[in-house]
Amino acid sequence: MAFDPTPYFRQYEALSRTADQVFEKVKAEFPQCVKCERECADCCHALFDLTLIEALYINERFNARFKDEEREAALEKANRADRQIHKLKRDAYRELQAGKDENEILNELAAVKVRCPLLNDRDLCELYDHRPITCRLYGIPTSIGGLGRTCALSGFEGGKSYPTVDIDKIHGRLQEISGELLRDIKSQNIKLVDLLMPLSMALMTDFDAEFLGLQIEEDAS
Repeated sequence: MAFDPTPYFRQYEALSRTADQVFEKVKAEFPQCVKCERECADCCHALFDLTLIEALYINERFNARFKDEEREAALEKANRADRQIHKLKRDAYRELQAGKDENEILNELAAVKVRCPLLNDRDLCELYDHRPITCRLYGIPTSIGGLGRTCALSGFEGGKSYPTVDIDKIHGRLQEISGELLRDIKSQNIKLVDLLMPLSMALMTDFDAEFLGLQIEEDAS
């Protein structure tokens, strides 16, 4: 990577730990409703995007964990997943332009399943300790844009009141960390603060100086 991401990764990891604590608190309060268990991979087929800081973090941990043929195999799975996601997003955009209700489109996308490239043949995550925050909160009630969501396999019932995690606030904090990083490295592409990409693309992307908008000094000779 073209800079030392450690200070920003520490902030991200602190947010991840907070997410874990929230999950465990809700699980302790509603043990009959949280159905998460080993080898339940329902959440590993959900569609969601990563902000810049989370994409950088996952990419760095992926490249540290996977090498040689194992890495190539994982990248091939990421490429297949990314093509699926690209087509889904393209079709959704066309439907939106044609006048279809945005919430209806989002609900339909929420029901679509695309297998995560980090999910192995035993339905276990190969990067579990470093999984995204969305994965850490799946299984308990959340809200996005004011709309409540929860895992269809959980025991949480519609119409009842439960502690709910505001994903928009978490997204805002992730953008803050991303923005701080971009300012500190003096990126010429500050619009990266609004970057959203699926995990599959985060695995395949080379977050080099050019991508990050760093000014490259030319050799005076």
